[in-house]
Amino acid sequence: MRAAIVTGVSRGLGDALAAELLSKGWHVVGLARTPPERAAHAAYRFVRCDLGETATLADVARPAFDAIAAGRPAEVCLINNAATIAGVGVLGALTPADIATSLAVNLVAPTVLSNLFCAVFDDDSVERRIVNVSSGAAQSTLPGEALYCVAKAGLEMLTRSLAAEHTSGRLRAITVRPGIIDTAMQTFARTQSKTTLPSVDLFKDFHASGKLVPPDVVARKIVDRLVLAPVEHGRTYSYAEL
Repeated sequence: MRAAIVTGVSRGLGDALAAELLSKGWHVVGLARTPPERAAHAAYRFVRCDLGETATLADVARPAFDAIAAGRPAEVCLINNAATIAGVGVLGALTPADIATSLAVNLVAPTVLSNLFCAVFDDDSVERRIVNVSSGAAQSTLPGEALYCVAKAGLEMLTRSLAAEHTSGRLRAITVRPGIIDTAMQTFARTQSKTTLPSVDLFKDFHASGKLVPPDVVARKIVDRLVLAPVEHGRTYSYAEL
């Protein structure tokens, strides 16, 4: 059995990743607040959870992780895909709640789940992989999206830390910057005022110039290149490399 845990499966890239993995014969556990848009599948298990509730996240997710481990999978993969653009705004205009929610979903939750993954799947005979979905925002500052940029930079350090700490076995941790995807996050960004999101024109240009890529296309590339094929432990992959 090959099994994957994918966060943020309600829509967009997470939904597309789950569908692509299922089409290739994987068992999938999807974590999100709301059920996915696509039809149910016999090999799919949905776990309703709020990734912003990080104090209880491991307790909510653990039964699904344990169930996969009990099935003695030959391969298991965690894809930390879920993200939120909530908390958009310039520093000085954000509330403490904005900051806490954004960093919880975008950085703390992937760290909690990666920690749980390493604890549950500690059998070195199993092929294990953690794929952290980052963004060019980890490297390029986007005025009005400081929280998102900070979290994605931290997510890439999480990958590097996993690689530094898990060196002897068959666990591989990688980051992917998946490019500019046609998702609800892009739509939300385009609707913001220039005061709230000074970089809003960038997002409007992505749409106007036809640069947005459908989630299904990106999901297929990620699964083929980063889940099924050999990868370099600790590396960040760009969309162009997929």
